[in-house]
Amino acid sequence: MKVGIIGAGMVGSAAAFACVMRGAASRIVLVDLDTARARAEAEDIAHAVPFGHTVQVDAGDYDDLKGAGIVILACGVSQQPGETRLELLGRNAQVFRSVVGEVMRVCPDAILLIASNPVDIMTQITRDLSGLPASRVIGSGTILDTARFRWLLGRHLGIAPRSVHGYVLGEHGDSEVLAWSSARAGSASITSFSQQVGRPLTTETRAEIDTGVRRAAYTIIEGKGATWYGIGAGLARIVAAIASDEQAVLTVSCVSDILGVKTVACSIPRIVGARGVSMELLPDLSPDETEALTASAQLLKDTVTQVEV
Repeated sequence: MKVGIIGAGMVGSAAAFACVMRGAASRIVLVDLDTARARAEAEDIAHAVPFGHTVQVDAGDYDDLKGAGIVILACGVSQQPGETRLELLGRNAQVFRSVVGEVMRVCPDAILLIASNPVDIMTQITRDLSGLPASRVIGSGTILDTARFRWLLGRHLGIAPRSVHGYVLGEHGDSEVLAWSSARAGSASITSFSQQVGRPLTTETRAEIDTGVRRAAYTIIEGKGATWYGIGAGLARIVAAIASDEQAVLTVSCVSDILGVKTVACSIPRIVGARGVSMELLPDLSPDETEALTASAQLLKDTVTQVEV
């Protein structure tokens, strides 16, 4: 599948590299206002092809996106130290007004995959600007937060993160919800598993993991200015699910109704395949988690209604 990537910065180029290494695309086209940067990133990534999978990697302009099945939007301004994702909204919304129009002109049948923060708001803005069905406008949402949750749980339990099944829901940001009550390791609840292996999840341990997930981006940004490897891998994971019609369950953001909050983009587990999102699922939640997810969805709804598209 041909994949276009708008924005050849660290997130866009990391996504392209990850797609090459896992063979998620047959061709990748990088588009950026800084054409020299796009060419340099495309050539650098292409040099990794002999070590990964056979993928054609090029730089181009919007017209070169023709025929793309997926277009990743990784454009816009980056998050600054101390800046929340919601504070990015005003700066990035303006960028998307011009970008989405160009993408729809060239490849109106593509699935749009949104990576720019605040990703839930930008997903809803993209849905409104494009006029596409909600199922074909997918935000990376909490796919990275979910990965962080599973990694931290796996590290505590001494098992592979892929053996942990837990989700982070709601906003990709400060109001996100770690769904502890439905988290599992293997076939056991996370609490039962932790007791069986002698590594109990105390109140203190849960708080440390919560902070590790919720504050991860801030910690990384303070150290190196931005995050890109994790989200690049997450975007490649979504691309692979679409390209192979995998019907994978992923925590991605999409416009729908969440616990009574109407027409809002936020993350819950959704089934992703060749047509985009085909179904959504709601994990078993505790009353506190249900309340927190409702509040997170309402926060996003209240914010997006203030934006003029």
